[in-house]
Amino acid sequence: MKKGRKHQQGTGARVNGNGNAQQHGEHESWKKLKLVEIHQALNCDPVDIETLRRAAVSEGGLLTDEIRRKVWPKLLSVNVYNLPAKPSMRVDERQVLQEQLIDIILVVLQKNPALHYYQGYHDIVVTFLLVVGERMAIAMVETLSNHHLRDFMDPTMDSTKHILNYLMPILEQVDPQLHEFMLRAEVGTIFALSWLITWYGHVLSEFRHVLRLYDFFLASHPLMAIYFAAVIVLHREKEVKQTECDMAMVHQLLSKIPQDLPYEELITQAHCLFTRYPPSLLAKRAALQSRNSITINCFKAFQAATQQQRPDSVLRRQLLQGRARGLGGPDSQLVLSRDTQPNQAANQLIKMAVWGISATLGAAALAVAQTALDWAPDFFMQLF
Repeated sequence: MKKGRKHQQGTGARVNGNGNAQQHGEHESWKKLKLVEIHQALNCDPVDIETLRRAAVSEGGLLTDEIRRKVWPKLLSVNVYNLPAKPSMRVDERQVLQEQLIDIILVVLQKNPALHYYQGYHDIVVTFLLVVGERMAIAMVETLSNHHLRDFMDPTMDSTKHILNYLMPILEQVDPQLHEFMLRAEVGTIFALSWLITWYGHVLSEFRHVLRLYDFFLASHPLMAIYFAAVIVLHREKEVKQTECDMAMVHQLLSKIPQDLPYEELITQAHCLFTRYPPSLLAKRAALQSRNSITINCFKAFQAATQQQRPDSVLRRQLLQGRARGLGGPDSQLVLSRDTQPNQAANQLIKMAVWGISATLGAAALAVAQTALDWAPDFFMQLF
């Protein structure tokens, strides 16, 4: 009998092994198919931006950083062969990564006087620096700052509060009891502030989850981050309702995001909620105070502009032809691939650089970056 049981267990193991191998094979086939679709979309003329958006939103997102370096610029309508000049760097190599992060922020703020630094902005900037490198990060962060993040970069937080105000109406539509509980607890929406303004980069410990969300948000409406906040709260509905109906208790629970969230499931739910309850509908039903949101108002025009992009092969050919006629940009633009592939071994150092900025400077120092650059740029640089 013992031999029989051992034989059955061994057979079961082989079956499970075959099953795992089959699942692995199916996953690899699915991954290869998705990569083919992405490459085909990138090579269409004009670029098939809708396919790229679907790929970024669907399960697995854009899969690899190599693909992100190609697709993220298209989602933001950034021409990778027309990047801004690389900012000057100071010499001390021990601080080079932190300086790259600071340089990106300062270049964007200096070129865009209407933009104001906010606490958490560097969490977004560092993600792009890690994935696409310094020069492309400057172009992408500048575009993002003038569109998706624009309301966060006002001199006051009024526009940011307006976006946060969409959270409770979403909850009310989906789960009125949960909505009522949170109203009685008077918890408000401040617990979700850092989620929203950093695109969750400040609150998630695993970088792969941050990248997955960035795939999703870059391909979506600027308010999608607040819909994702709603599905997190809805996912924790039982925990919330079992908590004492007290502002401090509920805030403490919600302000800490579990690190084991089912991200793919929540992304699908957020996408469905946005389709079912678009911002315009929520604004009407909840009688949200009318506010002139630059982020929302300019999104349609921004989205339309992404439809007319040429593939990189055409852009590169145009650059080479322009150079042949003496019209091209600087020679450094031809070494794009080297500049846009950051050293992955430096990831932890860059994270430490972010922490260093927060610890050394705090919000106030960077908040006055634009003013400092105007009247004393050399002195400001010495602060770093």
